[in-house]
Amino acid sequence: MAFDIEMIKGFYAEMPKRIKAARKVLNKPLTLTEKILYTHLDEGDPTQEFKRGVSYVDFKPDRVAMQDATAQMALLQFMQAGKAKVAVPSTVHCDHLIQAQSGAKEDLETANYTNKEVYDFLASVSNKYGLGFWKPGAGIIHQVVLENYALPGGMMIGTDSHTPNAGGLGMLAIGVGGADAVDVMAGMPWELKFPKIIGVKLTGKLSGWTSSKDVILKVADILTVKGGTGAIVEYFGEGARSLSATGKATICNMGAEIGATTSTFGFDDHAAEYLKQTGRLDIAALAAEIQEHLTGDDEVYANPSQYFDQVIEIDLSTLEPAINGPFTPDLRTTVSEMSDTAKKNDWPLELEAGLIGSCTNSSYEDITRAASLARQAAEKKLKVKTDLLITPGSEQVRYTIERDGLIQQFEDIGATVLANACGPCIGQWNRKEVKDQHKNSIITSFNRNFAKRNDGNPNTYAFVTSPELVMAYTIAGRLNFNPLTDYIINADGEQVKLEEPEGIVYPPKGFAVEDAGYQAPAADGSGIDVIVDPTSERLQLLSPFQAWDGQDYKGLKLLIKAKGKCTTDHISMAGPWLRFRGHLENISQNLLIGAVNYFNEQTNSVKNALTETYVPVPEAAQAYRDAGYGSVIIGDENYGEGSSREHAAMEPRFLGVKVVVVRSFARIHETNLKKQGVLALTFANKADYDKIREDDTFDVLGLTDFTPGKPLKVVMHHNDGTSDEILTEHSYNKSQIEWFKAGSALNLIKAHNQS
Repeated sequence: MAFDIEMIKGFYAEMPKRIKAARKVLNKPLTLTEKILYTHLDEGDPTQEFKRGVSYVDFKPDRVAMQDATAQMALLQFMQAGKAKVAVPSTVHCDHLIQAQSGAKEDLETANYTNKEVYDFLASVSNKYGLGFWKPGAGIIHQVVLENYALPGGMMIGTDSHTPNAGGLGMLAIGVGGADAVDVMAGMPWELKFPKIIGVKLTGKLSGWTSSKDVILKVADILTVKGGTGAIVEYFGEGARSLSATGKATICNMGAEIGATTSTFGFDDHAAEYLKQTGRLDIAALAAEIQEHLTGDDEVYANPSQYFDQVIEIDLSTLEPAINGPFTPDLRTTVSEMSDTAKKNDWPLELEAGLIGSCTNSSYEDITRAASLARQAAEKKLKVKTDLLITPGSEQVRYTIERDGLIQQFEDIGATVLANACGPCIGQWNRKEVKDQHKNSIITSFNRNFAKRNDGNPNTYAFVTSPELVMAYTIAGRLNFNPLTDYIINADGEQVKLEEPEGIVYPPKGFAVEDAGYQAPAADGSGIDVIVDPTSERLQLLSPFQAWDGQDYKGLKLLIKAKGKCTTDHISMAGPWLRFRGHLENISQNLLIGAVNYFNEQTNSVKNALTETYVPVPEAAQAYRDAGYGSVIIGDENYGEGSSREHAAMEPRFLGVKVVVVRSFARIHETNLKKQGVLALTFANKADYDKIREDDTFDVLGLTDFTPGKPLKVVMHHNDGTSDEILTEHSYNKSQIEWFKAGSALNLIKAHNQS
């Protein structure tokens, strides 16, 4: 039987009635996205129509999921909320803190030893407050959620940007910051600006070397890294119905790379079969009873331009396999063009590593497609010419592929199988070969490939593609290779060619596992103590941020004017810094150390206005804070794209940053800043970014009349005695302004629960 089956039965019983109410209000056919949104309103039955891209709406998600790196801060905040137990089903998944180095067994043993304090904290706080706990080695959060919790027609939030993975089973699964998770776990409504809806019509059918990964690589190419911002992507059409549930999950997962709120597919036979194969026949039966409500209306899909804000059409039959990168996940090159393109751009042609897995591509189907090429390599007397690392998505997948002989097939050609964890995908890779920071190329089946992302080396050119193409290119050992047409010289000096990969969606003997790694919480956690050592380097209890003093900001110092792409990886790096995710003071020492300073083109080097010297960014911020000054961050377009990590908002708040002014924000980061009491503003005139000088001080005027839709004035006082006054816009509504005034959203929750 599925987890939380009574909750699911109750939701499915209510869904048709609420959709009927939504039809009455909207008076038109409904997209799947609208059906799910309108059936998860905090108010219950819909009574009004919300305007896409404009209306702020309170929702009531069905569940919350957190990975260990983000769960620490989220649960430290929840402990301050004054609640005895989480209000909705919630889980913690230990997948981020396991470093890839030697192999699965050794790396897991090392992680259990080095992270014992954190794991013990997460296990005990989960036990006390009623959260399900998935132990280290259980698997990557999104694959575990897909196998156990994803619900057709449901809504969930997760403290990881790739939470949309669950859209493969027809869910609206949305990545958020930890403060949003605290809201929902505390029983408060969750607020979201009602999204626009992008429709992607898929026709035809995939074949040969082309896979589901190629669909999202193409969509990323079309929409770019910010084209989906503020929108939900809904896939439909005969091509969509031809894809497996895990293939759909891959597409939804990497929708985070286009800035989309989330992505989803309608419920169909493939979704029903996946539920059955993963032990949830009861959910499949319940969903089948209301199947018409778990997909968009026929009229919508017949005339999509009338119902979607944007429509994209992709013919799967003519789609070419491709590789995206380097340094950004939206730069697409087809395999037929890769050789010429790589040479033209001086990309390193020799590959040094191939990596298969991650939350995006670690299903049984993915592994079997790559394994089919591993078998070919062995039969054709080929070995991999680079390092090859394999990451299973869950213990269930790992156990099953080991039983079915697939792990042995990888090892036979020289692969190393890593622990069931994120590993190199998030920078948890002790890659000793690049300690000299030499220029090199790697190819992965991951989702994100910003500079330094995988191994900390700014000169690693990371390319993203499907697992089978990773396998093929690893066997060839070079980028200037087309697996569809080119030959490889084998051990006998013969020219051999790889045949098309073959995949198996479900294991012929069924999925199996001895210990999935799940720990249920105590029925009554009131007697359980959660202890945090006050001398710990990794965990630190939180103190509330101070409330706004009621005055305009005056005399703020410029911390940094960030140039170009500034992701949450640049603002709060992962890799070795993951160990401090539960200690705000310590992790704040990585604030913006990856951002490029506009004025000297360097990273982690900004001018301290108090000493007239160049110092690391965290040092300057702390100096301003301790001297009684606030500071300002200036950013470029799509500031804060990438991972959902709220540390990128908590760190500046902790170090005294009062305001962030940018040309545009990524959705999650903007919300995270608001939640933590940092003033998030955008230039009314984007060209005003160019007016910011290195020695400026700032006044922010109009806060005493802070009102939704009303611009705020910012005055830059220059060193030569002149000044510039500009207008900045904001997206705060009345509730969010109250967060700002209270000092943080958490302060309001705590006050509410104490009243």
